[in-house]
Amino acid sequence: MNYVWKCVCITGMVSVLAACNAGVSIEGQWVEPIPGMEGVQGFTLEKGGKASSINMATLKYEAWEQNGQQLILSGESIGNGVSGSFSDTLTIERLTPDSLILKNGMQFRKYSRPVE
Repeated sequence: MNYVWKCVCITGMVSVLAACNAGVSIEGQWVEPIPGMEGVQGFTLEKGGKASSINMATLKYEAWEQNGQQLILSGESIGNGVSGSFSDTLTIERLTPDSLILKNGMQFRKYSRPVE
């Protein structure tokens, strides 16, 4: 009985967390501090699936799509004279009007809306 109750509670909490993201648009600009440097980097998600990079010369985002709690970012990686296409599938852990937390494997990245 205790096990069943725990399962019901966990299922309910997951449903509530998923519902919290409902109605919040992921579109727009998202930035994070540049590790070890001043300034920010990130991406812009536009209507229609177009994406672009913010302050990232070697990572050019071109497209995005959201599938449930997954964000798929694709584009071109440029480095040392070699370039190639990429597609990253990230889990949306949390989305609020001013905060976005993405998970890639065991790594979490926290983004915010840029201050203007």
